[in-house]
Amino acid sequence: MQNTTKVGLRTPTILQAAIPLLALIVMLALSVYFYGEDSSYGPNQIALWVAAGVALAIGFYNKVSWEQIEDGIKEGISVALGALLIILAVGSLIGTWLLAGTVPSMIYFGLELLNPSWFYAATALICAIISLAIGSSWTTAATIGVALMGVAAGMDLSPAITAGAVVSGAYFGDKMSPLSDTTNLAPAVAGTELFAHIRYMAYTAGPAFIITLIIFVLLGFNAESSVSLLELERMQLELRNTFNIGWVMLVPLLVLLYLAATRKPALPTVFFGALLGGVWALIFQPEMVSKLAGGDTSMVGTIKVVWTALSDGVTIETGSADLDDLLSGGGMSSMLNTVWLILSAMTFGAIMEKLGLLQRLIAGLLGYVKSLGSLIAATLFTCFGANVLTADQYMAIVLPGRMYREEYERRGLDPRVLSRTLEDSATLTSALIPWNTCGAFMMGALGVSPWIYAPFAFFNWITPLMALFYAYTGIRILRLPPAKATA
Repeated sequence: MQNTTKVGLRTPTILQAAIPLLALIVMLALSVYFYGEDSSYGPNQIALWVAAGVALAIGFYNKVSWEQIEDGIKEGISVALGALLIILAVGSLIGTWLLAGTVPSMIYFGLELLNPSWFYAATALICAIISLAIGSSWTTAATIGVALMGVAAGMDLSPAITAGAVVSGAYFGDKMSPLSDTTNLAPAVAGTELFAHIRYMAYTAGPAFIITLIIFVLLGFNAESSVSLLELERMQLELRNTFNIGWVMLVPLLVLLYLAATRKPALPTVFFGALLGGVWALIFQPEMVSKLAGGDTSMVGTIKVVWTALSDGVTIETGSADLDDLLSGGGMSSMLNTVWLILSAMTFGAIMEKLGLLQRLIAGLLGYVKSLGSLIAATLFTCFGANVLTADQYMAIVLPGRMYREEYERRGLDPRVLSRTLEDSATLTSALIPWNTCGAFMMGALGVSPWIYAPFAFFNWITPLMALFYAYTGIRILRLPPAKATA
């Protein structure tokens, strides 16, 4: 394997590579201990900066110039710029969809159709179907996921379990959809074909999702909703009294899903959905717009309300404190903390990569790889570690894919084994890490920290375990014909 770990005048050691990671672990542990659920709103960012400072000191010790490190930081941040812009656009979308009655209508119909005893399983299944159709876990979580979180709040069900169900379903669909960027990226890195990759993933993802649904069904049977049917009817009445509720309010959602399904670019699609929500608010919610404008029905006054919804979200008063919290929020400004977190994480990851510390850690793992099971286990662990260190699922696919591809070929393994393993870990564990772009996005969209929902994102845990089971038993492990295997 080619050595790519030397950047400065000194080659980094495994100890040097491990020190920033240990510093990050300690700082994050202290952050959670001191601040609890609020750790993602500032303390985690500082932890990432301190760990980046530790890595920076090691780089200076190894005679790496600041100019080299600065270039690496710029390159690393540029990787996340697309995600950051989408996150800001999603904030605007949530704001205008609340104002337009789109989210309130989804909540209203959800309260009418869903039953607490099978709500969690239905949430996972609905999100899986939509994500499979559009190829985006983010869009699914930010649209249907937000509405289902609202329905759960209306039924007084667990937001943590609901968020876990949303994430489980969204990532199953994302993982198995040919429209997904990660589903296209993994086989490209590993050197295999897209649909062959998808069919092969079904062996781990299929059983894992079935087990996930069974668990959610069992949790639903044990769920106790303290909200009576009369209370649900009262909430629906308050929604009708506050908004014009109807199926036509779901048109912005249908348009967004259509654009995503036809593979239109994510950023303009999401922001167009936000603008369409603003138009829908002006057409179908004139009373609400006028109320938020302080009674001003002029064109300037109403446009300012929509403009504010895009930038700072909305504050809705229904007379019910629970509904007020549920129906208020959104706006680009609501995502600024998420952007802060991602920028901090990408800075740390970029420094680690530029200094060769990340590559040094990965290269060191190969010395302990002996069996097929240990090779796949090392790949899974490396992808998870890359998600932690680089805070980006794309880097967690590309870097380990490049590092391990030669070893898989040397052992005569079909490229699909590598591509599936990359997805089983890199794609799925990204949403479980609060400072990862995916975890930060889910926190911003669903309003629940990954620290809270991760234990209930069963699909995201079970799939890597399924991959380990296949690895150590040899089940469904494909090998190259002898002529293609590397000696």
